[in-house]
Amino acid sequence: MTHYGMAIDLTRCFGCHACEVACKVANNNPADVAYNKIYTVGAIGETEPVAYDTASGTYPNCSLSFLPVNCQHCENPSCLEACPTGATMKDEETGVVYVDDTLCIGCKACISACPYEGVRTLVSDEPEWFQDVAVGEFDAPAHPGNTVEKCTFCRNLTSRGEVPACMQLCPGRARFWGDLDDPESDVSKLIASRDTMRLSEDAGTSPSVYYLV
Repeated sequence: MTHYGMAIDLTRCFGCHACEVACKVANNNPADVAYNKIYTVGAIGETEPVAYDTASGTYPNCSLSFLPVNCQHCENPSCLEACPTGATMKDEETGVVYVDDTLCIGCKACISACPYEGVRTLVSDEPEWFQDVAVGEFDAPAHPGNTVEKCTFCRNLTSRGEVPACMQLCPGRARFWGDLDDPESDVSKLIASRDTMRLSEDAGTSPSVYYLV
């Protein structure tokens, strides 16, 4: 078995949003759906997302740093227990949390249960796109209306040996991916060698996304 996870180096991220765009294009996301968002944080040590590209503090003592946020693919996902139809699932072979859109009824129970605001989105009844043609991977999600969607760690890509789309265009090389259960993996070695934080650890979900600080 494998436990896929990601480490994001906050000292390398400079808020270019390339990962956000790569994710949106690869998954052919509707106009109002984004699996991956790049927030700003207010000060050193602050971990909650605030807004896009907005400095905090009072002039002249302002600061600007960035916090990429997507589904945290928790070991103990609260969304899993909240889903009344079993649409939210966890892949026991990889640890990846995903939504089966054939079972999802759009009740938003998982959105309410998730402690990570904004990582799940209810697709509108009639989704709209910025372009008139489909883009992205040939096996991108179908995006049926009135279902909830989120980051899947690009299950379609990783199942064929590729890395998630958000890693492919990152100019700062701020993202690292691999098996958290393998101490010899690049991601495990980085986590062991650096100071790290995880979002909302007090929620007891045990996220699989680590931030290198």
